Amino acid sequence: MASSHSTVREYFEALLIAGIFLGFSNTFLVKTFYIPSASMEETLLVGDHLFVNRFIYGVSGSRLEDALLPRRDVRRGDVVIFRSPEEPDIDMVKRCVGIPGDEVQIINKQLYINDEWVDDSAVIQHSDPRVLNGRRDNFGPMTVPANQYFCMGDNRDNSNDSRFWGTVPAYFVKGRALLVYWSFGGETSDGTWRGWGAKLQQLGETAIGFFAKTRWNRMFHIVR
Repeated sequence: MASSHSTVREYFEALLIAGIFLGFSNTFLVKTFYIPSASMEETLLVGDHLFVNRFIYGVSGSRLEDALLPRRDVRRGDVVIFRSPEEPDIDMVKRCVGIPGDEVQIINKQLYINDEWVDDSAVIQHSDPRVLNGRRDNFGPMTVPANQYFCMGDNRDNSNDSRFWGTVPAYFVKGRALLVYWSFGGETSDGTWRGWGAKLQQLGETAIGFFAKTRWNRMFHIVR
């Protein structure tokens, strides 16, 4: 009987330690995130599930920690996850195009940083052939404040981003998108809680369509 209790206790301790480690890693190192909207297409598709590096923008630690897990500031071109400046309880994913001190301007859909045209045609798309007078297609110039970032969606004509609600405070940034570990082409939650019934229905539909609707070619796709 004592042996049985000892085995149970060992399993419990192992699970407890694993839970603590996973909780720590999910908070400080790697977090999961899924894409609920089309604002980052074609870089990220609705239904993509990501690993997010939460450590890269962290506070510098010891030399050993920095050598094993190098940290740095947000750079232009990073795909970042951050708290929404409009609704801080919601996380968003966009591409950083302007860092502190940069002058950002958009002229007829073309992005200029510090008066230099940015050739970002490899990552962005324009789904609307029209050029509008509003801030979607003509914006600025504005200088990015200290400790702030200017972020835009790669699907430029269908993205709610810094053109409309301003810059992202540095302390809102949660991490950098690493890779797609799973991509599901079926119906994906928009993050709104609609009760356990809706959640169970969604899980059931996902399980039924897992093999047929998984985008296998996007598995372990590195986000750039």
